[in-house]
Amino acid sequence: MGAVPAVANWRLAGLPRTLSAGQVEALIEGCDTGSAVGVRDRALLVMLARLGLRTAEAAALQLEDVDWRSGQILIRGKGNRVERLPLPQTVGEALAEYVTTTRPRCSSRSVFLTVRGRPPRPLTAMAVRQIVARACGRAGLPRLGAHRLRHTLASDLLRAGNSLPQIGQVLRHHSQLSTAIYAKVDTARLRGVARPWPGRW
Repeated sequence: MGAVPAVANWRLAGLPRTLSAGQVEALIEGCDTGSAVGVRDRALLVMLARLGLRTAEAAALQLEDVDWRSGQILIRGKGNRVERLPLPQTVGEALAEYVTTTRPRCSSRSVFLTVRGRPPRPLTAMAVRQIVARACGRAGLPRLGAHRLRHTLASDLLRAGNSLPQIGQVLRHHSQLSTAIYAKVDTARLRGVARPWPGRW
């Protein structure tokens, strides 16, 4: 038994799993915007998809974190890091609709609140994950983690010509190694640097 080598298991060897543009759209547009829950969930899903937020970051968002005048949003990330990102128009519109029309009026400064029950409570990271899971069910997709939207955004940015350092800034990675995994999904560029296989079988 000692002569049998261990199976190779390199860290980050797999490809990030992503969604198609149509699947992302189905997740978002499956929300019932005729209900308070649907307006909230749509705003949340748009933000996850367009900004690549982690579930805890979305749950931690406060009303004062959205600077409507300058078009920026403050993200409270890992390790108590606080960073500002540009606020895309689609995200701003979805947030504005939720905050001005269906968000419960209460003393809490959290953006995303529970709808049922009183008093309204801030959503937790677990609640955000459950919202994504329910959206998958409505879109006819298998139950997926919210991180799949983060992977999808990064891969789309890379294919659009953005550099890995730029993508790392959007995703707020501490290490460039965390962003480097997305280089493997850009097969067009990889073909340009791949060397021919020596000889034939």
